[in-house]
Amino acid sequence: MSRKSLLINVLDSTYDQESWYAPLKPSIEGITAEQACWKPSGEAAKSIWENVNHVMYYKERLVAQLEGNEWPYNLSGDENFHFTKQSSDETEWKNIIERVEEAHLKLRDLLMKKTDEEIRELEGKLMDIFLHDAYHTGQIMQIRKLQGAWPSNR
Repeated sequence: MSRKSLLINVLDSTYDQESWYAPLKPSIEGITAEQACWKPSGEAAKSIWENVNHVMYYKERLVAQLEGNEWPYNLSGDENFHFTKQSSDETEWKNIIERVEEAHLKLRDLLMKKTDEEIRELEGKLMDIFLHDAYHTGQIMQIRKLQGAWPSNR
């Protein structure tokens, strides 16, 4: 397996191709905006929506950089949990899910077009993002379990 194929495989397994762990896409499917906004007690607790904002911010930023576009946002790791405003509006939540999908598909397409040399230059950054996505996906699943909103057959 080439390095590019390996990285594409890891990208897909963290987003929508279940392997050793559940990926992001199924972890956010089927939940309502209300569930996405709910958070456990505790000052440091985050909602599903906030976690999705956080992973979306970094993936969209990387896509912009790879496309040669200026990234207009300069948010810290704490600030980007609030990258988009949480809402009880189902349409707003669906828009966020679509943005996550779009960022994944764009990143995948961009990586497919990269040369082996370009991939080698990016692989450290890519692995950081992929591991980061897996970490926050685990948090999302835990929040869903606390809500009683995670399927018992998983």
